[in-house]
Amino acid sequence: MVRAWYMDNSDAEQRLEHYKDPPKFLSLEDLFKSTGVEYFTVNYKNYENDNTLTKLKKKRGYTYEDEIECSKECLPNYEEKLKDFYKEHLHTDEEIRLILDGSGYFDVRDKNDEWIRIEVKAGDLIIIPSGIYHRFTLDMNNYIKAKRYFVGEPIWLPYNRPADDMECRKNYLDRACNGFKIKST
Repeated sequence: MVRAWYMDNSDAEQRLEHYKDPPKFLSLEDLFKSTGVEYFTVNYKNYENDNTLTKLKKKRGYTYEDEIECSKECLPNYEEKLKDFYKEHLHTDEEIRLILDGSGYFDVRDKNDEWIRIEVKAGDLIIIPSGIYHRFTLDMNNYIKAKRYFVGEPIWLPYNRPADDMECRKNYLDRACNGFKIKST
């Protein structure tokens, strides 16, 4: 099951797993309330037949999917890609990831612009809303394999911060002010 916690504001290494002070953990409900990030558990060993994933794909119109594997052995320009993934950015579409193997971290900004780190492992499916500033990094295991889902052909453009004038960002901030509503259950 996914864990999420507030990060300190130090310039610690991006893949640092141990903190001087214990992190302040968030419940999944509080994670959703403060960021709009949704979490689901999926049978990653048989995801093609998982009822939760089937319902999500149908209800949200996910018609395109692919798979990404991040490791030194599998990803061309590994070090550069990790640096790019870790740049704070947003997307115009929501970001859906089902972790099939390995582990890593998605960092998202809450309503108060504070970082929340979300640790993901096999079986975790997270939906990061469009317009939220976020980033990704691997943990010390340096490996993750994930399914990515899209509505139609993917438009995969990161918009680095600042991108506050974009419509998706304005919509996200409006949802943050007015309370996030669950779209998928």
